[in-house]
Amino acid sequence: MPDVVVIGAGVVGAACAYYAARAGLDVVVVDRGPVAGGTTGAGEGNVLVSDKEPGPELDLALLSNDLWRELAGPSELPDPDGFEFEPKGGLVVAETDEVLRALRDLAGKQGVEHVVVAPDGLGDYEPHLARGFAGGVFYPQDAQVQPMLAAARLIRRGADHFGGGTLMLRTGVTVTGFLRDGDRVTGVRTDRGDILAGAVVNAAGTWGGEIAALAGTHVPVLPRRGFILVTEPFREPLVRHKVYTAAYVTNVASDSAGLETSAVVEGTPAGPVLIGASRERVGFDRTISVPVLERLARQAVELFPALAERRVIRTYCGFRPYCPDHLPVIGEDPRAPGLYHACGHEGAGIGLAPATGHLIAQALTGRRPDLDLTPFRPDRFEEERP
Repeated sequence: MPDVVVIGAGVVGAACAYYAARAGLDVVVVDRGPVAGGTTGAGEGNVLVSDKEPGPELDLALLSNDLWRELAGPSELPDPDGFEFEPKGGLVVAETDEVLRALRDLAGKQGVEHVVVAPDGLGDYEPHLARGFAGGVFYPQDAQVQPMLAAARLIRRGADHFGGGTLMLRTGVTVTGFLRDGDRVTGVRTDRGDILAGAVVNAAGTWGGEIAALAGTHVPVLPRRGFILVTEPFREPLVRHKVYTAAYVTNVASDSAGLETSAVVEGTPAGPVLIGASRERVGFDRTISVPVLERLARQAVELFPALAERRVIRTYCGFRPYCPDHLPVIGEDPRAPGLYHACGHEGAGIGLAPATGHLIAQALTGRRPDLDLTPFRPDRFEEERP
């Protein structure tokens, strides 16, 4: 009988399992698919503070940023068990003076490290960036990870060591219900048998709402589809940092169900360039939309004209776990004691994973969390429930 069952082997579930094992708990991770087989495997690997409004999500992002760097270790040391952590920083560019003023105001309110970049200084950060932008803001804390590697490595690290705690991974296991002792959740029912546990963590990502419903609770997580283009490799790096337009910040905070796109461009250690980002709520429809891909490609070329000379070698889509108030759901569910939620991070799950796992582990072990979990409480949507 483990202390904790974690539902979901994406990066958030992996982080919850890792930090729980590190805290001395015996953990079993279950997933109906492979590690990182859902949203994590379709992500870019963003670790961002630049796109967060001041408030609880930015606080969570700053804590997570520190934890990612701790997990990655010293950058000058090669790590064969690493996950391609790149502390390269992010450059947000503005098309007009008005947009630049808005970016500068946001950066001032965020209170995080940043540099306002004049138009003639953009080339120092990105030599291949198109000319004509009004300026930008550079965020040194923005970073990048390889998300599938990160999820796998966190699970492996949790399984390999930590005194008193263990971690076991079981893939191909579908959760079908919950075990209860009165109101309290005491484990999960699966298609491979029951698993008793002291607590259960719902880290099912886009399917977090469905898992919550199995326990009779309401967590309104909805899928928000996005596409990514992958170019053929460049011999020499074309893009030095994560680069995106100010429209990306607006789209992240939008409540629209319709299609929204904004250029997000970055290189990878292997040479290809990743191009995003689109957002639309179309359920779990995986149909490839050529018009969306064309729009993303066009916006990327407007940022980096040299991309027009390269081919796209593949594209893929994923589903962000969207919550109506754009905040994740983190903590124990008072409607089902013993059930903890760690889902609803939308497009920020990879960046916010370590902090989420760290806070969940603190809650599981009865420690006072490093951040106030009230803004993320699972029952905050009850008044809006139909």
